[in-house]
Amino acid sequence: MKSPFFFIVKPFKGKRYDNTKDIDGLELIVSTSEEDHKFSNRYAEVIETPIGYEGGVAIGDTLLVHHNVFKFYNDMKGRQRSGKSFFKDDLFFIDEDQFFMYKNKGGWNAYDRYCFIKPIPTEESIIFKNTNEEPLIGIMKYPSKMLTDMGVKAGDRVAFAPESEYEFTVDDEKLYRVYDHQVTMNLWT
Repeated sequence: MKSPFFFIVKPFKGKRYDNTKDIDGLELIVSTSEEDHKFSNRYAEVIETPIGYEGGVAIGDTLLVHHNVFKFYNDMKGRQRSGKSFFKDDLFFIDEDQFFMYKNKGGWNAYDRYCFIKPIPTEESIIFKNTNEEPLIGIMKYPSKMLTDMGVKAGDRVAFAPESEYEFTVDDEKLYRVYDHQVTMNLWT
């Protein structure tokens, strides 16, 4: 079964929500809210690619998806419904705008115009900064193809535009998803 335009995916580990933590062998529920986007499952396994698709994503790869892909919502009468991506059983249709990165045997790869930046701790300076992280500066973790073509590589220290970052946790590491055109400079210091 193939779709003409959409990837067919299923939630990683068969769970729509990632709202549990394993503590000493016990599974502890950390949130019961269906509305809290921080606990929706962000990982999808690719079951099928679109007809004629020739990109880097393959069957069996893992996608980092938008937080609304697997979420439930309540309709006007309070009945629980699946979102627009739901197909049937445990399968979902997603288009190229609903995922930001994919993982294959070679590791994680930024998709399309997205890149991922690791925030850095606040550095000491004469200016007081009331933050735990250096504002608008980080280490490029997964550059987009456009940035790579411009010479930006993983490990480079970069600056990005204000309010362009969107937080993700990837492999237990906090990363910011940023559009590649919002990376403002490569800092070589």
